[in-house]
Amino acid sequence: MTPSENIIKLDQFIKWVGAVQTGGEAKLLIQDGRVKVNGKVEFQRGRKLVEGDRVLLLGETFIVGSLE
Repeated sequence: MTPSENIIKLDQFIKWVGAVQTGGEAKLLIQDGRVKVNGKVEFQRGRKLVEGDRVLLLGETFIVGSLE
């Protein structure tokens, strides 16, 4: 994630917040339907997140903060 992008992909975000150790683990969580973005199950690991998006996984909610 670089300041000029203002977006981050869902799988990268899950790894970045420390919910998983590897991108492969993030991919499996997403494929299994265990991740929600803004209240809806998300199956696309490349889903682009922006500031304010809410990601729910493993019983915890993570809010995408400023990406700058």
